[in-house]
Amino acid sequence: MLRSLFTGISGLSAHQQMLDVASNNIANVNTTGYKSSSAVFSDTLSQTLQGASAGSATQGGTNGKQVGLGVKLAGVVTDFTQGSTQTTGRGTDMLVDGDGFFMVSQGGQTLYTRQGSYSLDQVGHLVTPSGGMLEDSTGAPLVLTGLTTGTYQSYSIAQDGTINAVDATGASTVLGQIGLATFANPAGLQKMGDSEYAVSGNSGPAIMGLPGTGAFGKITAGALEMSNVNLAAELTNLIIAERGYQANSRVISTSDEVLQTLVQLQ
Repeated sequence: MLRSLFTGISGLSAHQQMLDVASNNIANVNTTGYKSSSAVFSDTLSQTLQGASAGSATQGGTNGKQVGLGVKLAGVVTDFTQGSTQTTGRGTDMLVDGDGFFMVSQGGQTLYTRQGSYSLDQVGHLVTPSGGMLEDSTGAPLVLTGLTTGTYQSYSIAQDGTINAVDATGASTVLGQIGLATFANPAGLQKMGDSEYAVSGNSGPAIMGLPGTGAFGKITAGALEMSNVNLAAELTNLIIAERGYQANSRVISTSDEVLQTLVQLQ
């Protein structure tokens, strides 16, 4: 009888975690570059009441008897499909159309993001809202010398990540080229907040390259990649999690009623 109580508790915990994941997705429905997650469940160890036996010439085989001991959260899987495009018209807003992550230098390490909202600082770095500096294909922070001193009148970012500046005479100069990174297993990346990710032991090392080459996507300037959260699906997941929680609560209350009946037997 106690087994059913603890099984119900495991169900409550699992569906609470499912609710947490869905709630986080809904909270980030308008977060630039956010990738939605989903909870995956698996059963826990089963208690064997009787083992299986092989058949013989005089006796047929029998299957084992096992009782499950509940459920657990097997994993939280990140969906890296591309989000919708929002046109902004800002020259330093970018999205990756296809595979690849922007590389940003943050706190002495390189982080990876699909968030493409950048601005120029006083030195000439393209920086994220949290201060990460955009890197080139070698992993070095880009420094757009001249853009902050008035040397150039305008600049543009091409699909291959090339940053072109134009001076007062109309002459064009290439100031740098944005790099991208891909991974053998993007789902293995570690979330660091601010829509940024860090390399983990299961993601594999970063494969750096240039936009528009090989498997790397192209850069679209003046636009941002929005969250890929499917709001209708997440609201449905909320209902599923709530019903699962209610059902497991019922298991606990029913087990408690049976225990009360046993205690009251005289």
